[in-house]
Amino acid sequence: MIRLAVLMLMLATSAFAQERRPSHCIALAQSTPGLEYLHKVSFRAPLPEHTVRIRYIAHASFLIQAGEYDAVTDFTGFIGSADLIPDIVTMNHAHSTHWTASPDPAIPHVLPGWGDYGQGIEHHLDLGSLVVRNVSTDIRSGGGVEPKGNSIFVFEAEGLCIAHLGHLHHEPTDDQYAALGRMDVVMAPVDGGYTMAIENMMNVLRRVKASIVIPMHWFADASLGRFLAGMEEDFAIERPGSSEIEVSLRTLPDRPTIIVLQPAWLRDNE
Repeated sequence: MIRLAVLMLMLATSAFAQERRPSHCIALAQSTPGLEYLHKVSFRAPLPEHTVRIRYIAHASFLIQAGEYDAVTDFTGFIGSADLIPDIVTMNHAHSTHWTASPDPAIPHVLPGWGDYGQGIEHHLDLGSLVVRNVSTDIRSGGGVEPKGNSIFVFEAEGLCIAHLGHLHHEPTDDQYAALGRMDVVMAPVDGGYTMAIENMMNVLRRVKASIVIPMHWFADASLGRFLAGMEEDFAIERPGSSEIEVSLRTLPDRPTIIVLQPAWLRDNE
């Protein structure tokens, strides 16, 4: 009887594992040539077909809109005066400016980027048109290191792989890069100290070879300027003067491009 029970458990576990859709970002395939990014006006506007909208809200918080879903990264509990309840929020706990202990209970999916101390956490939220998953990384904590205290969250939608590096404190390992898979769009902290040195962040971004990099977590033009100056030989640099872009799986810039968005709270009058 015991053997039978173990066998049934193994079969059930195997069946559950098979139900998880494979990640197209990790799949052994070449990056789709030619994604296109388009600038639009408002997070309230309907999305064109096969398009994802990315809006820089503040600090490390972005609104990612894909299909019928709204996701907010590094959610602090405040995104502006707009009457918007996100469907998904992700959080990291290196600092209080990246999480909240009291997320609105109306939010259907709250994904913390950490678990019990040193244990990390695993998320694989499959909503059909949007998959949200994470890869754990370490953070500095109390003069030491908290293993797996941060998460890089990956949003898979409309064929795109969009990565938010969170409060990344070290260059990922080979295993972590492999778990992340292809990255088409990356939101990267470029503060130069609170997360990691500018030179280390540039190493990360040169390795992942994302088509679009959106700087975040910059506190003054000095750190942002150092980052842009260090990357201008490898990346085109655009300053559209707006807070959002729309990205579709048609064409990417021929050359990897850094797009500097201006943070802006969400407002109902947009």
